[in-house]
Amino acid sequence: MSLTTPRPRVLDPLDLLGLDDELTGDERLIRDTVRDFVGKRVLPQIAAWFEAGTFHKELALELGELGLLGMHLEGYGCAGASATAYGLACRELEAADSGLRSFVSVQGSLAMFPIRAYGSDEQKATWLPRMARGEAIGCFGLTEWDFGSDPIGMRTTALRDVNDYVINGSKAWITNGGIADVAIVWAHVDPQPGTPATGSDVRGFVIPTATPGFRTQNIERKMSLRASVTSELIFEDCRVPVDAMLPGVSGMRGPLSCLSEARYGIVWGALGAARACYEVALDYAKTRVQWGKPIAAFQLTQNKLVDMALELQKGQLLASKLGRLKDAGELLPQHVSLGKLNNVREALAICREARTILGASGITLEYPIVRHMNNLESVLTYEGTSEIHTLIVGQAITGHAAFT
Repeated sequence: MSLTTPRPRVLDPLDLLGLDDELTGDERLIRDTVRDFVGKRVLPQIAAWFEAGTFHKELALELGELGLLGMHLEGYGCAGASATAYGLACRELEAADSGLRSFVSVQGSLAMFPIRAYGSDEQKATWLPRMARGEAIGCFGLTEWDFGSDPIGMRTTALRDVNDYVINGSKAWITNGGIADVAIVWAHVDPQPGTPATGSDVRGFVIPTATPGFRTQNIERKMSLRASVTSELIFEDCRVPVDAMLPGVSGMRGPLSCLSEARYGIVWGALGAARACYEVALDYAKTRVQWGKPIAAFQLTQNKLVDMALELQKGQLLASKLGRLKDAGELLPQHVSLGKLNNVREALAICREARTILGASGITLEYPIVRHMNNLESVLTYEGTSEIHTLIVGQAITGHAAFT
């Protein structure tokens, strides 16, 4: 028996439990590669992009070169990375800005995933390699102005006309819409007038944005996700061939499975935004002097910092567990709802608490906190509001649906 006392391990204030020690070598490499990219390419400019309300489309090619677009998919030029590796990439991207992670998430999980999972061989060969390289940008059209949480009520229709479908309607709040080359659009196919909508007639279509009758209009004057393109998709007798339909899925299972893929990335991504704000608040508290000592030496400030660190670690434990479940093929949509509900809610609380430590300085773009706060207000709502995810988890634990 050794009589020597092991030297206590020094806690990393950004990773109190040493969770990153459990990553594989490949996962660490992806984490470090993405962190280095955003540190050099995005962070020096993101505040200016946010203030100007611009997204730089050339980033798509750079993200494609890094292998981040559709990275969790197999074949067609996709990296085939683990779910945990994909989550780590989302975390590092959102530590820069939620708009950057949203771009990657929409491209890979909402546009490329349905083509890979449900598309024809021709659709896969036509679009996936180009999208993986960032040469073609995709978007996902499900939400409408009057139908978000209840997408079954969508008004967009696709009516069969010999060898074509004629699509009419509109989609709202569509990330990447105004810069997309292809849209995955969901519509009621040949709906029967007077018949209650059940969603069984919903089908997806792969539609090049240059198709006549399809136009977009960007949504301006946003105070959130400003470094991201958000658009309305408008269809006016937009005629597409029959083979534009995704052949491998029908009903609401199609779009909801895509949303589950994207929500998984949010579970990790929100932690990146929260970590960035916590790190800034911690550094600021150590250097900001009041009454002759740094404010980090005051009990109230330490209480805030500890609460932030605690929730970050709990959120990371949750994300890591979901990643391992996904890699094992055991992840359920209800698991993802649990993760998004907790991690986005707590990330937003962390950002708000961090702002109080910086005081007035926290509302300026000199620091990232108010930008992350504003962005997370959108993340809290999109791809399932916190209320919807609460009800999904509520149904899972009670057996009763409370959506209506």
